[in-house]
Amino acid sequence: MKNISIVKKPHITEKATDLSKEGKYVFIVEPSSSKNEIKKAIKRIYGVDVLKIQTIVRHPKLKRFRNKADARAGYKKAVVTLKEGQKIETN
Repeated sequence: MKNISIVKKPHITEKATDLSKEGKYVFIVEPSSSKNEIKKAIKRIYGVDVLKIQTIVRHPKLKRFRNKADARAGYKKAVVTLKEGQKIETN
């Protein structure tokens, strides 16, 4: 099973840091992964109990500069809610 490759990295922003105070953590995940796969991967990697997962897909965004067009990369992120009293240490 490819559990470890499903979760790419923690998504560390100001908003994600504020959510971690509420027991919610944000991760960049593989675009083809399902909520159940993400839940199993988080449990295996961090050893915590997951109550809820919300996923958000950010599609590639076209940016233009002079006559050149380029696309920002798209990604899928998951907001993981943990059981009361549990934490994940992210660097």
